[in-house]
Amino acid sequence: MSIRMLKTLIAIADHKTFSAAADAVFVTHAAVSQQMRSLEESWQVKIFDRTTRTPEFTPVGRALVSQAREVVRAYDNIVPAVLGDGGLRGEFPLGAVATTLTAIVPFSAALLKNSCPELHLRLYPGLTNQLIPQVERGTLEAALISRPPALAPSLVWRSIAQEKLVLVTSHKVQSDDAVEILRSYPFIRFSRDAVVGTLIEKCLSDNGIAVTDTMELANLEAIYGMVIADLGISIVPDPCIKLANEPPLRRISLRGLNAPVRELGLIYRKDTTKLRVIEEVATSIDKALAIGTFSSDSIRLAT
Repeated sequence: MSIRMLKTLIAIADHKTFSAAADAVFVTHAAVSQQMRSLEESWQVKIFDRTTRTPEFTPVGRALVSQAREVVRAYDNIVPAVLGDGGLRGEFPLGAVATTLTAIVPFSAALLKNSCPELHLRLYPGLTNQLIPQVERGTLEAALISRPPALAPSLVWRSIAQEKLVLVTSHKVQSDDAVEILRSYPFIRFSRDAVVGTLIEKCLSDNGIAVTDTMELANLEAIYGMVIADLGISIVPDPCIKLANEPPLRRISLRGLNAPVRELGLIYRKDTTKLRVIEEVATSIDKALAIGTFSSDSIRLAT
């Protein structure tokens, strides 16, 4: 048995098939199969039920995956624990919702690189409900997400910022009445698979506003592009960090509609061994938020 075999076992649990796990750990499908048979022979247990087309974990196999995660996590922390650097070197897998990738993530990552030059963020974009289970499993050490309705007891929530929802239109739209605009123009929905999409849906429903859907997108930049092209209007979170060159859009307040606020935060496991790194990530985000505008000049001045 080796740590590499345990990592392959975990990859199978995370990626569901031997082929996908092989890609994740950079070996062949045959090597994955061989490693798993070696584990079964070494431990004298049946890890997989091979009577199905795609091998599935037995109850013993699922229990072994859980223990393997703990062993691998402890192994990965051996050197940082001895050196006393808190893990501030090497790679740190961080998930992030797509709306944060334009400003808050690159800005804070630049600040983090300056303070921790030996630490490398490996970013994994995704929706909140996709990133949470990856943090729970230990595939990601932390994730910057929209606050979900509930979190598992094994996770910690650290609030980062709040973003109001705003109506965005092209400059051809002259009205300042949000309700009138929403009822009169084609509506570009923020994906309802995203937490912010459900907040927007609730806002419209609570206020009895019927919109005419034209498309549904999950990417903030894509929504901006469609709105700039005058293909519709949309409701989006107003970014907590502005771009130096903001898209040419009108942003109209939803005051009077009791619109919910999107809360951004970091989640991580209570038993994480990378708390020092998470604190550095959070500190870098706080610094970026205090500056408020993302540009090459703001990075230069901050570092």
